[in-house]
Amino acid sequence: MESEHDKTLPFYTAKLHGWPNVYVFTKAMGEMLLVEGLRQDVPLVILRPTIIASTCKEPFPGWMEGIKTIDSFIAVYGKGRTSCFLADPDKVLDIIPADMVINVMIVAMAAHINKPYSKTVYHVGSSMSNPINISTFKNFLSDYFAKNPLASRQGKPIIRSKRITLLSSMRSFKRYIMFRYMIPIKGIKYANIVLFGALNARYLEAERKMKIIFRLASLYKPYVLINSVYDDTNLNKLHGIVRENVKAEMETLFFDAKSLNWEDYFMNIHIPGLIKYAFRE
Repeated sequence: MESEHDKTLPFYTAKLHGWPNVYVFTKAMGEMLLVEGLRQDVPLVILRPTIIASTCKEPFPGWMEGIKTIDSFIAVYGKGRTSCFLADPDKVLDIIPADMVINVMIVAMAAHINKPYSKTVYHVGSSMSNPINISTFKNFLSDYFAKNPLASRQGKPIIRSKRITLLSSMRSFKRYIMFRYMIPIKGIKYANIVLFGALNARYLEAERKMKIIFRLASLYKPYVLINSVYDDTNLNKLHGIVRENVKAEMETLFFDAKSLNWEDYFMNIHIPGLIKYAFRE
């Protein structure tokens, strides 16, 4: 099942050139234009952050604006809308807090300001220095909501399955969805028509949930099935520059992903921050 935006010309153009979606395709086009000469003698620094998550320190732990990237999975699971996701459990989930990305930007500008014609690429992520796989993230997610269930609009705890099902191929995902959800939903649809002559709220809500599941699968398929690790050698060199030259600012300009404790980050910072600042019914 494709969403409407997947049928547009920009989407197919991106796919034709080997990119999973328009977003990453246009970013690549921008890099190509800069590298090919538009920058002239201006120092060029290209930052490629991976999955940007909420801040771990500044301006305060757990800050974010809206629901982004992996937060969609957290939201639909926490609200009891699904416990099934398309994902390879062994795939590395390359996460980096937003404030670390900002700190890299600041330090990189200072480090390259007097280097005309230079060209440096920084992969800002954690997959090489402090990897966490999707299976571990899944366990944090189920443990958190088992201990801290969300409340419905009526004030009652939302009951969800503690077991999260991960399906590691589109084929198995579609098969699971078909037998677990689509066939029962079709039954509800025809029963509604026969008994009431129209579709009731129960069917419409089930159909809405199906659209959410397929939308997430379509959007994140390239990121949850392909196991990629990004070389952060240049980032480590930049971290060495900070250690040698601005030791007093190490605490303020921190961006060492190795310092992150993922259990603490998700259980005490990211998920609570998402619930407090970004969840909306």
